[in-house]
Order: sequence, then structure tokens, then C-alpha cells
Amino acid sequence: MEIQEALTAFTALSQETRLNVFRLLVEYGPEGVPAGTLSETLCIPHNTLSFHLTHMSNAQLVRSRRIGRSIIYSANFEFFTNLIRYMVEDCCREDMANIKTHKTKNCSIIELSHCCPPVPQGTKT
Repeated sequence: MEIQEALTAFTALSQETRLNVFRLLVEYGPEGVPAGTLSETLCIPHNTLSFHLTHMSNAQLVRSRRIGRSIIYSANFEFFTNLIRYMVEDCCREDMANIKTHKTKNCSIIELSHCCPPVPQGTKT
């Protein structure tokens, strides 16, 4: 991933409405959801939602496909996974975070170390 791609994605997600839309799209999974459902669920006018979805699409965070008269939006999980991988591999010190492959589950696991020392029980943070 190039730094400009990461910056564009983070810029898109740094706006409250777009972050809420992305979070909801993640909940709906790869199948996605019609734009009308997003609009109703988040109480966002259709034209405002369209603006934000276009912005997110340009940042590669969402994908869309047409089914009949509906446009179905879904999170671009492949891009977002690469964004997270970029942050861990290129922006973190190896002693702070790394990615391991879990062979039996066929997935990647982010391992964070030394970033958050445990707080003793009964102690306020």
C-alpha cells in the first residue's frame, strides 16, 4: 500500500458520518446493504449519504453493485485489511506490534506487546 492510499482512507474515515456508515457496512458483512437501508438506519438524507458514499468509494473503503433498481454497498474488506496490515507492518516498531498467520484458522492475528501495561485490579485509570 502506498502512503497516499492510506492517507486518503484515513481522511475519509476521520469524518463522523462516514465512520458511522463504514461501521454499519462492516456489521452487514460482505453481502452489503441497499443505500436506502443505510439512509434509514443512520437517519441520513439520501443525497447526503450519496455524497459520503462517493467519498468513501473514491478512498476504496466501499464497493457498490447494482441489483435491479437498488445499489448495494459493502465494506471493501480486502482494502481495509491491507490498510491495517500497512499500519502494523510499516508504521509500528516490531517490538510493539506484528502480524502472525494462524495456520489452522487461515487468518492473520495482530499481536500487540508492551503497549498497554496491565492495570492492577482495584486501581482507577
